[in-house]
Amino acid sequence: MFQPVASSPFASSLMDKRKANMMQPGKRPRIDSGSIRGPIPNGPMHSRPLVALLDGRDCSVEMPILKDVATVAFCDAQSTSEIHEKVLNEAVGALMWHTIQLTKEDLEKFKALRIVVRIGSGVDNIDVKAAGEMGIAVCNVPGYGVEEVADTTLCLILNLYRRTYWLANMVKEGKKITGPEQLKDAAFGCARIRGDTLGIVGLGRIGSAVALRAKAFGFNVIFYDPYLPDGIEKSLGLERVYTLQDLLFKSDCVSLHCTLNEHNHHLINEYTIKQMRPGAFLVNTARGGLVDEAALALALKDNRIRAAAVDVHENEPYNVFSGNSPLKDAPNLIVTPHAAFYSEAAAIELREMAASEVRRAIVGRIPDTLRNCVNKEYFTSSGTYPEGLNGSGYYGNLPVQQAHSTTPHDAPHSVSVTTAGGGGLPPPGQGPPQQGPPMSLAAAGLTAPIVRDLPIRADLPKSLVRGDPAADPPNHHPGPPKPEPSHHQD
Repeated sequence: MFQPVASSPFASSLMDKRKANMMQPGKRPRIDSGSIRGPIPNGPMHSRPLVALLDGRDCSVEMPILKDVATVAFCDAQSTSEIHEKVLNEAVGALMWHTIQLTKEDLEKFKALRIVVRIGSGVDNIDVKAAGEMGIAVCNVPGYGVEEVADTTLCLILNLYRRTYWLANMVKEGKKITGPEQLKDAAFGCARIRGDTLGIVGLGRIGSAVALRAKAFGFNVIFYDPYLPDGIEKSLGLERVYTLQDLLFKSDCVSLHCTLNEHNHHLINEYTIKQMRPGAFLVNTARGGLVDEAALALALKDNRIRAAAVDVHENEPYNVFSGNSPLKDAPNLIVTPHAAFYSEAAAIELREMAASEVRRAIVGRIPDTLRNCVNKEYFTSSGTYPEGLNGSGYYGNLPVQQAHSTTPHDAPHSVSVTTAGGGGLPPPGQGPPQQGPPMSLAAAGLTAPIVRDLPIRADLPKSLVRGDPAADPPNHHPGPPKPEPSHHQD
């Protein structure tokens, strides 16, 4: 499904009002200085780049940030096979959540793609190496939702210790607890927090926030993170261990806060579970692939792990009723639907930051103006690119970054997008039209492309065009070093 922007009822009524004013004698039409732009000093106005939200529908937060520099569309796809051919051929930028995968084969389907921004912190659903080799910048948003994930982690830990979730369900199901013996049976497994040891794997932003919160509850906090410099434990008042085995052996509760990579897949498995204290708790709000779900299910059934809480899953969206889920019949398990990061404020902030990164790519240079490019090592200095390659010549001195506000935006004004006059693009000497909310391509009656072939590709030397077999792109390192695995889950 491909959904380009189109007109809104507000815009139509506004245009009718302007036409009526023009028909009245003695009245001159008022020109909105913000809607018309003069010619670009270094050449004529180029067509506007296409930016697509691959696996979602709501563009209301992204539109105010991108509407003056790009055409915005949404695809609502679960795989690249569901993405419209127009997006595959013309999209210069892509925004994506965690519900779609971009493998090397998927990336090769895009003909003009220059930047992919993951709306979130993890990029394990993108082949970052392949993207870099193709000249596609991959970015993420590492600073969002730190408080929300840390708060959710503590909520899950408290539920495991105090068994609030199970006790609440007993009351909801009508079970009556009338005496101390019944209460003892119902609350079996409840534990005191103060004095227990919480082991944190990965002391990034979220891991640090969890550690500080846990100390307030009386936990003795230890952590394992081989990529942090010495002394960080002293600044936070924590105990540091230098092997995962040592952390598992000392911890009454283990909480995972590291990214997923080829080095730590199934970090918690049958072997490492045997290294944990018998009856320990396990919490995972980082990445589902860190835990071998079959080994966890077996450990829960054998009471080697007393209880566990997972917000992330190896196969998402998670379905507890799926016949092939090893956790289907596991006892003492809390499962939530990858929602630890979410709050209304965090969701708006996250989407604004992701859209702002795309905007920086369009009006600036890749990778120089990008704030969170995770494969920057594949790009050399922007001086090797011709003028305007990354959109710097399109819109003059437009602001590169939108403020990260959590205030809800007003609905953007819009005018009709039609196929007349070159697919709805403005005539030379005029700026791009304002855009309204996304709607169906068929409903808008559009058959011609809204965005023509982008001159950023036509102006390139042949050796710089992605996909040219004649030469390797000179703006890439021929043999980039393998990115160092990180144990931070920001």
